[in-house]
Amino acid sequence: MDDNNQWLAGRFEENRAHLRAVAYRMLGSLTEADDAVQDAWLRVSRAGASDVENLGGWLTTIVARVCLNMLRARNTRREDFLGVRIPDPVVSRDGTRQPEEEAVLADSVSLALLVVLDSLSPSEPLAFVLHDMFELPFEEIAPMVGRSPEAARRLASRARRRVKCAEKRSSDAALARQREVVDAFFRAARGGDFDALVAVLDPDVVLRSDFGPRRPEASRVVRGAASVASQALRGALPAAQLHSALVNGAAGVAVTVGGRPFAVMGFAVTDGKIVEIDAIVDPVRVRRMAAAVLGND
Repeated sequence: MDDNNQWLAGRFEENRAHLRAVAYRMLGSLTEADDAVQDAWLRVSRAGASDVENLGGWLTTIVARVCLNMLRARNTRREDFLGVRIPDPVVSRDGTRQPEEEAVLADSVSLALLVVLDSLSPSEPLAFVLHDMFELPFEEIAPMVGRSPEAARRLASRARRRVKCAEKRSSDAALARQREVVDAFFRAARGGDFDALVAVLDPDVVLRSDFGPRRPEASRVVRGAASVASQALRGALPAAQLHSALVNGAAGVAVTVGGRPFAVMGFAVTDGKIVEIDAIVDPVRVRRMAAAVLGND
């Protein structure tokens, strides 16, 4: 590797955490974010950067273009998939989040936010993430989406309106309070106490269950306290073990049955009530995501 390539590789590594954070917000998957960053490096290493004035901005736009292509390909694959999809959260033990996870989750990237971004057309999250989260001007965003700067501004505005709804349902800041509410939810579910379940649920609570592409018929969205409470009672597994976890920085659990990973559940708690529950029950994804929590159990 010559001196120029060594210099470029060093600068890329300096920006890697930032680039991974950009990709994670757009793709909602650490695995895909890492793939996007690696793809971006291959492009950068081939192109060189001798005449680039703003290297950080240039690298960000390359990663963003790679992510946009991935989002478009994902949308094409989804046409035949009718199930519920929950983005991949960052799952860790309470109090043990790694520095690279801190970088990815800076600015409170909640699972609820990722769910909203994942529901948008590919160009909308790109415009919103790059402008609102990373302060890239619309003049630089416009060529990526093949629109005028004003059209790119409208894309970000549409995404912003949707995101504001998610922010209203984001978790209380105090993790200890979130954990109390989540623990009360599971006590009520295991005890078969319908009224106690309803008491910890917001009237407009949303439960999303993602069983993956192999069981799309099992995936569903349930709304309303009574319906979610009924679903929780039906789905309670007496043999299940709960392992406290942080799910994108908020209170959650990894669930095992017979010692094997079964589900990862994230909760959003607002004003002492659960407003969103996201349950991932796709075996392949659960094994990967729960490893950080169950590795030493």
